[in-house]
Amino acid sequence: MNPGYHEMGPIRPPSEGRDRSLLLRVTRNCPWNRCIFCATYKNKAYGLRAVEEIKRDIDTVSALAEGLKVTSWRLGLRGNITAEVVAYFVRRHPDRYGEGGAAPEVVRRRLESLYNVAGWLASGARTVFLQDANALQYPADRLVEVLQHLKGTFPSVERVTSYARSKTLARKAPDVLRRLRDAGLVRLHVGLESGCDEVLAFMQKGTTAAEHLLAGRKALEAGMELSEYYMPGLGGRRWSEKHALESARLLNEIGPHFIRLRTLVPRPGTPLLEKVRSGEFALLSEDEVVEEIGLFVENLHCRTYLASDQMSNLLWEVEGRLPEDKPAILQAIRSYLEKPLHERLAVQLERRLSSYLMVWGSLPPPLEREVEEAWESVRREDPAAAAKVQRVLERVKQAFV
Repeated sequence: MNPGYHEMGPIRPPSEGRDRSLLLRVTRNCPWNRCIFCATYKNKAYGLRAVEEIKRDIDTVSALAEGLKVTSWRLGLRGNITAEVVAYFVRRHPDRYGEGGAAPEVVRRRLESLYNVAGWLASGARTVFLQDANALQYPADRLVEVLQHLKGTFPSVERVTSYARSKTLARKAPDVLRRLRDAGLVRLHVGLESGCDEVLAFMQKGTTAAEHLLAGRKALEAGMELSEYYMPGLGGRRWSEKHALESARLLNEIGPHFIRLRTLVPRPGTPLLEKVRSGEFALLSEDEVVEEIGLFVENLHCRTYLASDQMSNLLWEVEGRLPEDKPAILQAIRSYLEKPLHERLAVQLERRLSSYLMVWGSLPPPLEREVEEAWESVRREDPAAAAKVQRVLERVKQAFV
């Protein structure tokens, strides 16, 4: 029996959210699941979904899309998908979306599915993201079958994207990758995180710099777009300089289309946070992370697009096409670091609170009081301001995904 929704996983790259991509779950969770900085898939079993199950999800999306389009025309909106269309569609189907129509969890999933399809249609129905952590692990013949059904059902799709582990990508035969590319999988997001083998080993990433290089080159040779993630702060105080320099060197050798910054934020429930609390891993301060990013960017010499599209990043303006925009990016970093301490603290509070409010909408009363005290301390240039700001940041940054 069709449950009335297509299954979605917990995360996707920020760029896929901006493009309002359709989220289509191919695998569940992560086959590695040992990185000590990641909490996303902890205590969750990995598995491959059946081809027929995924095809049914695609058919469910098609039915929802058709229903929304019909509703739009009925309302005189000529096929445009708006909030009014979605609300009307929900009201017209109380058996699916009403409180008495099904178990609350089923209703929640149906609504999430509907909102994902509506956003996708509103943006032109051009991009699809295959979840979860390593869709490239899915057997190639079966993945091609899924992609063919997807493209056959939705001719408007121009780009299909997925996460991929370097270990998996490095093991793929070139002809297999080309087949996937020809079937529609045109962009891969790879969590490089670091080009420093000591950092990769400490974080239990399960891969090496050499494998990262082989994986990246294979993706590019297959004609795929490649998006690599660098994680500022992942080396801590012990390896910060080496982490920045060796990551830049490796990415210069790979030459990906995109390099995306995703600053480290230790998550509750992760082994890394326990190592922070025990003193085994020393976190960088906000200013030290910015300095590390400056060193990293200074040593990037490849043609690429540097993106700062994750809310864990402090300086959103560290973004642009390299090498053309490199001077402006480095100037933005220098301008921040040259500010007096109280001005840097103000930037930290303003940016971090803005990101927090985007997620939660408002501050709980105890945190709101701490924020007010921190702002007052910054305004007075109180010597205790840095410590008060740090306490606030430690709390608000936990909201970042």
